Amino acid sequence: MPGMSGLEVAARLSEAPVAPRIVFITAYDQYAIEAFEHSAFDYLLKPASEERLAKTVAKLKLALRAVPSAPAPFDANMLAMLRQLGATLNTGAAPGAPLQWIRAAQGGETRLIPVEEVIYFQSKDKYTSVFTADGECLIRTPLRELITQLDAAKFWQIHRGTVVAARHIGGTKTDLRGRLMVRLKERPEQLVVSRNYLDLFKQM
Repeated sequence: MPGMSGLEVAARLSEAPVAPRIVFITAYDQYAIEAFEHSAFDYLLKPASEERLAKTVAKLKLALRAVPSAPAPFDANMLAMLRQLGATLNTGAAPGAPLQWIRAAQGGETRLIPVEEVIYFQSKDKYTSVFTADGECLIRTPLRELITQLDAAKFWQIHRGTVVAARHIGGTKTDLRGRLMVRLKERPEQLVVSRNYLDLFKQM
């Protein structure tokens, strides 16, 4: 853009009394964290698929419905654009699309983690630990709230304080205390399955 980058525009708009919902569509993933620091609503990498774009449109529609009815800049134009996109895509994507990214703290850094890279989440005091193949990060979102934003077909709650990605489950075993344990494909630890969630593993 002439004279100003997209991130600079987002930074200025985020300070407005009524800020618009900003979606970045770019070929560069290295600017994602900075975009979310400027209150980006979503961040899409090119080439964005129709399915991914439809999920963003659905989330935007849901967010705009929650805005008070008082006049706000950009809302009318944005709604018109969303209706047009929705009609064009015609994918039938439901509102409240599952979470796609996790913004987490690791040491003194902030990481933007694609949800598909998460192996499991575990409740830890006031935080939730996010475990990936290469380490552990922390987020402030409580596990009970995070569960509502995850795809239930891909993430299974196996304990009151543990949610695991089904595709990262390598198998199960029973320990000496008679507890069912989940073995992970890419991490060495084993996770306890509480009695309330044993039915998930009857087929295994």
